[in-house]
Amino acid sequence: MRIMLFTAAAVVLAAGISLGASLPAHAVSGNYIEARTADVWTGPCFANGELDMNGREAVLAWKINHGSWHGVDLSGLAVVGVVRTVHTLGDPYQPVNPARAALIVDSRASREQRAALEGFAKAMAGDLLQNVVAVDAMPIELEIADGNIHGGVARLTAGSLASIQTRALSSKDHTCGNEDVFYPPLSKLEHAMPAYALADSYTGSALDDTWSSPYKRSSFLGTFEVPTE
Repeated sequence: MRIMLFTAAAVVLAAGISLGASLPAHAVSGNYIEARTADVWTGPCFANGELDMNGREAVLAWKINHGSWHGVDLSGLAVVGVVRTVHTLGDPYQPVNPARAALIVDSRASREQRAALEGFAKAMAGDLLQNVVAVDAMPIELEIADGNIHGGVARLTAGSLASIQTRALSSKDHTCGNEDVFYPPLSKLEHAMPAYALADSYTGSALDDTWSSPYKRSSFLGTFEVPTE
């Protein structure tokens, strides 16, 4: 079975913004992290071996550095989406992939800001977050070392429910020698870099499943800048 490979440039294009696009004058901008239960930087043989066995779960998080959504200032706040699907996320042979999701909104947010964070996350992740079965408010911390996604070092904590920790990919992460960015990120992004997940977990009860999937080439770090709605 063959799956289309994605180059680093294709990741940016697939994320929804062309390489040469000009940025809007008024935008919501910030940092992003995700981790899945399947490798995203891998070779075809490994990816095909994980199809419909792994990769049906993901944790996604956005930290908004500046900007407002529907007139509500979200600067400094964060929101996390947790997703579980029927098939492997990104499988091009399964164009219909029903998803259930839980949202974790920043506990520092007001009621109005929490609603805006939910709307923002749904707009960024599309169909993945349309069937939200639970919303929790928790302290959320998303830290990217030196503010540089290219360094690959980041940490997400969403209360006691979800966590991700990453490092940069290196030559020791090659297994077959044919690794590339196999799946694009799950969110609209300006730029994205694959990373190695040292930790990736969800412990909530909303999705009728929990997971811990460390030590995989399964993460992305990214930046976003989208027009203010």
